[in-house]
Amino acid sequence: MHPLYPKGAKLTERIMGAAIEVHRDKGPDLVESIYEWCLLKELGLRKLTLVNQKSVQISYKGFIKDEPLRFDMLVDDCVLIEIKSVENIFPVHKAQLLSYMKLLNVSLGLLINFHVPKLTNGVSRLILPGADF
Repeated sequence: MHPLYPKGAKLTERIMGAAIEVHRDKGPDLVESIYEWCLLKELGLRKLTLVNQKSVQISYKGFIKDEPLRFDMLVDDCVLIEIKSVENIFPVHKAQLLSYMKLLNVSLGLLINFHVPKLTNGVSRLILPGADF
């Protein structure tokens, strides 16, 4: 089991509560950057630690590069959040989130699409393969 999986699993409920609060206040018809900003503020009000950029070390055939990754938000180093406001979620959206999860070694990810009437219908929870057992 990934060492941060149990902590992340508990955090997802708090994150979802914050996202529902933002959706309740703003509705489903805004651009992603507004939802991202509002969710950052709401999670901050709930005393969660957040970052939205982190460097990772990439190695390839003996070469090493520090690569800055820009992602929507990482909560308490254990849940990665990708925010969308689109008509449809496509496999590429989940693949992007999963790629970031692998690079950052984060066991849980939430893909949250705010462009839905009921927010819980717009959430996908991704688990890094092997992290939950």
